[in-house]
Amino acid sequence: MFKPCVVIPVFDHERAVGAVVTEVLAQNLACVLVDDGSSNRCSSRLHEMAVARPQMITLLRHPMNRGKGCAVLTGLRHAAEAGYTHAVQVDADGQHRIADIPRFLEQALAHPNALIVGHPEYDSTVPVLRLYARHLTHLWVCINTLSRQIKDSMCGFRVYPLTSVIALDQRINLAARMDFDTEVLVRLYWDGVPILNVSTPVTYPADGISHFRCCLDNALLSRMHATLFFGMLLRLPLLIARKWSRQ
Repeated sequence: MFKPCVVIPVFDHERAVGAVVTEVLAQNLACVLVDDGSSNRCSSRLHEMAVARPQMITLLRHPMNRGKGCAVLTGLRHAAEAGYTHAVQVDADGQHRIADIPRFLEQALAHPNALIVGHPEYDSTVPVLRLYARHLTHLWVCINTLSRQIKDSMCGFRVYPLTSVIALDQRINLAARMDFDTEVLVRLYWDGVPILNVSTPVTYPADGISHFRCCLDNALLSRMHATLFFGMLLRLPLLIARKWSRQ
């Protein structure tokens, strides 16, 4: 059985989320919106959409902001409990090309145990400092997996096989905020989940809202990379054996 849905974490993206959800629904996919403690204006917009399409939209709420990782996990847990096998994660700010979801799901259908991850194709709108930071994170991901199989660990456009990610969630307290996307990817790789990369355009809207907090989130990312590095050392024999078996 292959039964996908879409999970969208939302925090004060009332200007963009409507268009994102409209594109998702046009593909006849159920949508799980997770309101991560948004303002009244955004919360009202999400409520309007959920009331208008109750068969297709499920709205879950956090009473206060808990972070992107917590919001995504809330959506993934609900999707698994509702009987879905896979969940497409996309951002609410309009960065991702929603029309590419069928391409991602085609790969997920062909490889149901794999994690399908977006490999961003950036245009001129990408902030230079953020691009350099991604390169640094990519270097650490290569070290912590002893592999270059993961092309981009920070892209929020991906398809999770729910059985694997829920099993990981039950074992590990995963990162709560912006560090979630990278940590869950590395740990699923450690668990032996195949990683497939799908190229997709990513655009940074001129009026987009970023919730990346430079000091705090960079500190969380640094701590995460350090934790994963020591975790990699514990798994070093297994990772080396896996690397040699694929050559």
